[in-house]
Amino acid sequence: MRKLSLADLQRHSIESFKDVPKLPLVVVLDNIRSMHNVGTFFRTGDAFAIEHLYLCGITAQPPHPEIHKTALGATEAVTWSHENDITVVLKKLKTEGYLILAIEQTDSSTFLQDYTFDVTKKYAIIFGNEISGVQSSTLEHCDTAIEIPQFGTKHSFNVSVTFGIVLWDFVRRRLIAEIK
Repeated sequence: MRKLSLADLQRHSIESFKDVPKLPLVVVLDNIRSMHNVGTFFRTGDAFAIEHLYLCGITAQPPHPEIHKTALGATEAVTWSHENDITVVLKKLKTEGYLILAIEQTDSSTFLQDYTFDVTKKYAIIFGNEISGVQSSTLEHCDTAIEIPQFGTKHSFNVSVTFGIVLWDFVRRRLIAEIK
């Protein structure tokens, strides 16, 4: 076994990444307060080639050294925009045919493993504030809420960890569906 070098990995340049087919998935950040978390969303979004990252409310925007610390340049590759009012973004996405999912614990949420992603649809997935989660007013615009089952003493994962889990599950299911 030999560890691969960066040259062995043959990753895209920022310029060539612009032409790579993207997942039919946009990510909406609802008042994320940690710039390290924002940077992680950029880096993970880059790794899985998401279509767009919406930074809403108080969510910090690049360029910023604290975002760069975890994004490691992904802010240059991932298409993003900022909007103070998340409702503006959600109404726009709804008119463009996106299914809007909140990652949140609600009285009617579906466990991630039980949710059926339709590979013919486009998705917008909302991730909420580290303390208060997705705003109640934002949930009114969602088609469904998804939660990840947990078995310990804490009530939630770190938001950037949640993003990695949800995004990998989405990609894994798409890959399986494409094989069938």
